[in-house]
Amino acid sequence: MNLANVIAWVAAGLILARLAAEFWLSALNRRHVEAHADLVPEAFRGVVDEPTYKKSVDYTLAKARFGDIEEVYGTIVLLVFLFSGVLPLVFRFFAAHHGTSAWSMAAFLFAVGFGMSLPGLPFDWYGQFRLEERFGFNTTTPKTWWLDRLKGLLLAVVLGYPLLVLILKIVEWTGAMWWLWAWGAMMVFQLLMLVLAPILIMPLFNKFTPLPEGNLRERLLKLAGRTSFVAKSIQVMDGSKRSRHSNAFFTGFGRFRKIVLFDTLIQQLSEPELEAVLAHEIGHYKKKHIPKMLVFSALSSLVAFYLISVLARQEWFYRAFGFEPGNIAPALLLFGLLAGVVTFWFSPVAHWWSRRYEYQADAFAAEVMNEAQSLIGALRKLNEKNLSNLTPHPLYSGFYYSHPTLLERERALVRV
Repeated sequence: MNLANVIAWVAAGLILARLAAEFWLSALNRRHVEAHADLVPEAFRGVVDEPTYKKSVDYTLAKARFGDIEEVYGTIVLLVFLFSGVLPLVFRFFAAHHGTSAWSMAAFLFAVGFGMSLPGLPFDWYGQFRLEERFGFNTTTPKTWWLDRLKGLLLAVVLGYPLLVLILKIVEWTGAMWWLWAWGAMMVFQLLMLVLAPILIMPLFNKFTPLPEGNLRERLLKLAGRTSFVAKSIQVMDGSKRSRHSNAFFTGFGRFRKIVLFDTLIQQLSEPELEAVLAHEIGHYKKKHIPKMLVFSALSSLVAFYLISVLARQEWFYRAFGFEPGNIAPALLLFGLLAGVVTFWFSPVAHWWSRRYEYQADAFAAEVMNEAQSLIGALRKLNEKNLSNLTPHPLYSGFYYSHPTLLERERALVRV
């Protein structure tokens, strides 16, 4: 067996190992949830009533079953695309009919990405219009759902395709150090999107209106003032257009920074609770979590581009998946398809880091509010309204939860 065949078997093994781990973690979590399903756990008595708790258990288990089926299907699709020979066939078609210019190879990558997204559409549709609908979360219409996907495709054409062309052109222009220049171009693009997305892209999908004059607006502006958080405006987003799930965030930089509240969040929480939620978000800013995460993302991207440059020089990497060596486009594609089977195993580390930041932002909110009860009340309501899993298995939580559980956050807040 030659090296290319060994690499193909290793890649298939890693893909199946991830699927097996996901199945095991899902089963572990389901058993843990079912073990607590009969009665509201003592820690949550008085926090959530029994009918709501039962519904949250049903929602958790239904999502888990659906997720298992989706993972199997997604794994089959990935294996078929990687090992059936269809990707080299498409590559040869583009090379034969359009040449191997950056424009043609970018079109190849775009076409493959689009083609691989199509098999998942039925699952996306079912998740929205069956699963979310059954538990009372879905508020979107089929028209809006399809328009969202059409807008996403058009944005990919307008923004993603030129970026691919630029990266491939950089490979042609800069020689062996292309990966460093390509990384730089990617970073500039991402920073531009951080500035432009709130202005040009997000309004394509949602309506943003200024928070009306009144007690809530004054309360939130006073919070921003005493925390020295400069924001251009406080806006309400029509999240209820698609779902009854709720959220809050800030977006933009400097004088373009905006505080955004979902309309569903305003409906669900009291004014002190909304203030505590915003204090938590400001905590992320004051603790410099966003720039720290951007630096980590940038370093991860730099490592990724370097690894692609190394793999692009290995004949066995191409031949393992049916490609002829020589063109960078297949290396970019294969790395993108396979990176997740490796990074999956590091997700507990990333989530530990993220949860640490959440604890810090919670502590900041409690300090600014001079009490923790408002944030605790907000977290309880959000977990109740979103039918969150209140009893996840710790190992499952480590792999999949970027935020601490409700009980973990309450315990930490009580100690503040």
